[in-house]
Amino acid sequence: MASWSLGGGYGDRPTYNYSAPSWIRRQLQSLKRLITYNEMGALLDKPKTEKYNEHGDWNGLRYGLASMQGWRIEMEDAHCAVMGLPGSLKEWAFFAVFDGHAGERVSSHCADNLLETIIQTEQFSRYATEEDVSIDEIKKGIRDGFLLLDDKMRTIPEMASGEDKSGSTAVCVLISPTHLYVANCGDSRSVMCRNGRVSFSTQDHKPINPAEKERIQNAGGSVMIQRVNGSLAVSRALGDYEYKNVEGKGPCEQLVSPEPEISVESRDTNQDEFMVLACDGVWDVMSNEDLVEFIRSRLRVSNDLESICNQVIDTCLYKGSRDNMSIVLITFPNCPPPEEDAAQKEAALEELLKNRVTELVNESGGAIELPHILQTLSDENISDLPPGGGLAAKRPFIETVYKSLCPNSADTVSPLFYTV
Repeated sequence: MASWSLGGGYGDRPTYNYSAPSWIRRQLQSLKRLITYNEMGALLDKPKTEKYNEHGDWNGLRYGLASMQGWRIEMEDAHCAVMGLPGSLKEWAFFAVFDGHAGERVSSHCADNLLETIIQTEQFSRYATEEDVSIDEIKKGIRDGFLLLDDKMRTIPEMASGEDKSGSTAVCVLISPTHLYVANCGDSRSVMCRNGRVSFSTQDHKPINPAEKERIQNAGGSVMIQRVNGSLAVSRALGDYEYKNVEGKGPCEQLVSPEPEISVESRDTNQDEFMVLACDGVWDVMSNEDLVEFIRSRLRVSNDLESICNQVIDTCLYKGSRDNMSIVLITFPNCPPPEEDAAQKEAALEELLKNRVTELVNESGGAIELPHILQTLSDENISDLPPGGGLAAKRPFIETVYKSLCPNSADTVSPLFYTV
């Protein structure tokens, strides 16, 4: 419990300690996030919760994806999903999430062109005719693809003139029959689940990271309020050319670097379950472990990957995320299948929540508001809530029940009440 000292304790003045109730602490955390996002840009009066979805099934892999604008004024995320690449890469797949900032031009351009730029590099061209191209050469091809695309985008007229100052993080995976090639540039993130646990995750590129801070300072910049020159919250990105003009420094030595960090994981058909690519709008409110636990619990209830991605995004919204959100979920043959027992527990949980909401509405004579219901439920010890998601994961269901009982009640759209 938080302990606040009131009065300061000067002289003989007593010091009063006040332990804030859990619901007040949650609201303060939400307010802190709201202030942070308002510093990034204006928010809508009400989040846009319409979602874009895709799914596919190919060569033992399944994927689903979802994206949502949320509270932000514009949608700046983009994504790419391609199963079965051209030519000799026909057994490979490619997935990526791009989180744009200061506009969507760079994220959209990367979604349309990064894969093609990578497979046109010398290393991937050799792969088309030679079978002994090494893992290190594949990694170099991915790295060169990132740098080449970043250099090419400089010639886009709006970029060259400085009219467009947008940039984008990028996280992607190239999946071959034997390996996963994961590339990350910025603070979007990839997480791998093996045998029920987080086995791998990319590392976010933040200005406060020692190596990133050293590069920034060597380029004549500074890190203030955890941002490059007090402004940009990521230290690696595509685009952002106003941070890439230091004379005498190479492309990977600038204030902001386009160089991806590349990791290679061998595939394990007996343990690989699923992989997630997502922008920081998800990771702002869910840890790697929370997300893996949540997705595993949803996979036991349903194999609808689009629906599971939608549930992740909704849960993050109700946990307090104010950003655009995009997620790609890729499952492998060893992914947990739906279980009848899990489906029955989910149905029992929803019946319990429905009955409890009905009780609260009836006790109030229909005068109770949704935030009060959510506060009451959050303070109760409700069992079998989705791990990693908690009550936030069931908020859409709770809202549906409430609106059926109180159809004339106004929606509560204050950002402070989007946290449970």
